[in-house]
Amino acid sequence: MLDNIGFILGTTLMYATPLIFAALGGVISENSGVVNIGLEGMMTLGALMGATVGYFTGNPWLALLCAGLAGGFLALLHAIASVTFGADQIVSGIAINFLGPGIALFLSRLFFEGATMTKSINLENKIPRPLGGVFPQNSFFDLVLNQYATVYISFLLVFVIWYMLYKTKIGLRIRAVGEHPKAADTLGINIYKIRYFSVILSGIFAGFGGAAMSIAVVSNFRPTLISGQGFIALAAMIFGKWKPQGAMWACLLFGAAQGFVIFLGGTAIAISSQLLAMLPYIITLVILISFVGKSVGPAASGDPYEKGER
Repeated sequence: MLDNIGFILGTTLMYATPLIFAALGGVISENSGVVNIGLEGMMTLGALMGATVGYFTGNPWLALLCAGLAGGFLALLHAIASVTFGADQIVSGIAINFLGPGIALFLSRLFFEGATMTKSINLENKIPRPLGGVFPQNSFFDLVLNQYATVYISFLLVFVIWYMLYKTKIGLRIRAVGEHPKAADTLGINIYKIRYFSVILSGIFAGFGGAAMSIAVVSNFRPTLISGQGFIALAAMIFGKWKPQGAMWACLLFGAAQGFVIFLGGTAIAISSQLLAMLPYIITLVILISFVGKSVGPAASGDPYEKGER
């Protein structure tokens, strides 16, 4: 019984990690007033870049960094469209969600002889497990705490982003720009610079989330690897009321759904695999229906800003 609980908890942490990275990106972007529904596309390109760099260099940390830069590149395009040119942020995000997978498949075919799936990274070149061998194998603590380093990094970043948003000058400026950009402008805050910083940082985090899938949870990239995680991260951000700690708890809930699905799939209980695969997305829909109307985001979120307008 304890081993089963440990397995579910460990799987929860593993699958919640990519969501936490992406949800934190959404929190930063939306607190600055820019809606970023392009997290899915940024995660996809980040997953491809992480798997590709990890395969060719054998260095998982360089792969993670390059994945973040790839996500940041797509976020830069989103920032140019939505911040500089004042384009509709939803339309721009949708375009990113088409562009990210398209670029990922193109690069995969380019680097892997026409294949849409990258070659697998050697186990020793994946993100390491810092606590490997510390606990007895397959014990409760081993199942729960023997996680990839990305798991611990994601939880550390929750605290870092919370501290940045609520305890630092830059965080105050980000929230001010997201709540009332005109008032922030009168105080000499550069609205465009703050929003560019926030959107690009959100893309970097989404890229980290994609790499957490391709070089930790699994060992390669495939077209279906990122299948809705970016949208689930958005739902987690809304459920978490646009706060890092709230988004984290919501991601853990979605991760628990995935862990429960995997656990049930390995038991003798006769449940359709298709029905089990639907469970995390059903939970997403239920939460959105239940909480979207009750959650109020930053006042200026989604509104383009033009300097000097009244």
